[in-house]
Amino acid sequence: MKRSSPAISKSTDPIKKSELGQFFTPESISRFMAEMFEADVHDHCRVLDAGAGTGSLSAAFLERWASGDFNAQRVELDAFEIDDALHPQLVRTLDRYRQLPGTVLRIRGDDFIHTAADWISGDLFGEIAPAYTHAILNPPYKKIRSDSAHRAALRRAGIETVNLYSAFVALSLTLLDRRGQLVAIIPRSFCNGPYYRPFRKYLLHRAAIRQIHLFGSRNKAFKQDDVLQENVIIRLERDGRQGPIVISTSTDDGFKDLTVREHPCDRIISPDDPEIFIRIPTVSGMGALESRPSFRYSLADLRIKVSTGPVVDFRVKKHLRDMPEADAVPLLYPGHFNRGGVEWPKTGMKKPNAIKRGAETEKWLYPNGFYCVVRRFSSKEEKRRVVANVVDPAKFANAPALGFENHLNVFHDNKRGLPKTLAFGIAAFLNTTMLDEHFRTFNGHTQVNATDLRRIQYPSRDALTTLGEWALEQTALDQEMIDNKVKAIVV
Repeated sequence: MKRSSPAISKSTDPIKKSELGQFFTPESISRFMAEMFEADVHDHCRVLDAGAGTGSLSAAFLERWASGDFNAQRVELDAFEIDDALHPQLVRTLDRYRQLPGTVLRIRGDDFIHTAADWISGDLFGEIAPAYTHAILNPPYKKIRSDSAHRAALRRAGIETVNLYSAFVALSLTLLDRRGQLVAIIPRSFCNGPYYRPFRKYLLHRAAIRQIHLFGSRNKAFKQDDVLQENVIIRLERDGRQGPIVISTSTDDGFKDLTVREHPCDRIISPDDPEIFIRIPTVSGMGALESRPSFRYSLADLRIKVSTGPVVDFRVKKHLRDMPEADAVPLLYPGHFNRGGVEWPKTGMKKPNAIKRGAETEKWLYPNGFYCVVRRFSSKEEKRRVVANVVDPAKFANAPALGFENHLNVFHDNKRGLPKTLAFGIAAFLNTTMLDEHFRTFNGHTQVNATDLRRIQYPSRDALTTLGEWALEQTALDQEMIDNKVKAIVV
């Protein structure tokens, strides 16, 4: 059956879509998600579609059920959709299946978060919580304010999370019956970072991950909605015993180049990781970085720190200067760096080049010296996620201090410069292909946080220094040279 998701998506008010965090599911993805469920022996399927939109996911599930693949005699479906403007299309979608024997299909226009939280918290005046056997969802994507009614409802249900998509998944998972299955397409951002740690803990405490599907292209699966987040499809089993995890990949929603591999759980979720990062490998076997036992040092072991640049420009506007002045010091933005090194001062960048040095700004400044910097954001389809540069104090003449803007991560020695060879060695290591591939297994968005850089295992300080000495001897460096040298030095 044809769906109208792309047409509906284009015609829906973009402001309303933004307010509700709506992204519509393409038909091909809907079918793929419905196929991800394992066939089971339930006589009665009770299905939850939270944030049903126009009904493409519900329809895909019902199509599979109608084919007899689930062996269930009856299917009861609750399709939650708060946007009543979508109800006519949702009604038309579900009406195609109402004539099938054994179907009970309900459209619920109430707020899923409040309803589910009431069910879970045991509201004496509310309905009895259902026990769903299946949940299929493409939840809304939008941050939840800490003082909002949604945040209060979630806390009442024992859930602490920062975005609607993770809230929908946590609530849906909790409403599943034992051994119930959940399939959801969600941003990959939940896999790492401190904000989603409570959600990861909640998820892994209540369910086993059975499969994760990764799209190779970040902007093709939801091209009709201009989605910038990298999305994954995940299948969970409520109260399941965690075992190997299936990782499937495809370039886009055509699934023509689908690959499927099974990996040991501890390759994806390290039992020793207090942050509970979820790393998604895209190749079989161990990655180049993981296979090298000499890559075992933390930044603390190396006596190095990494911090987010402390200068938040909008907070110090009155101290910013377009160009260098007698009482100002260099202020460095990502735009000052390129493959050739540092370009400062830079005209036509639309960013200031300096910050006034004084009592109010001194705490934000570092002494002039050698630093390694990594920009925090990469562009949508950029080849490399991690791009490192070296700050050379000679570029700034006699400047006594430097300012690092908030969109940079800075490697330093307790807010002082690093030895020259060490700074160049760190930059060379971070610019290797193996490091970039490893980083992508646990970082699914365009942001590179200081926390992410701390989680990496580095070569020894001596090895990094040797690498830096070599880098300084070269008149030019390319990717192949860096990759080969790191492999030769660090065994």
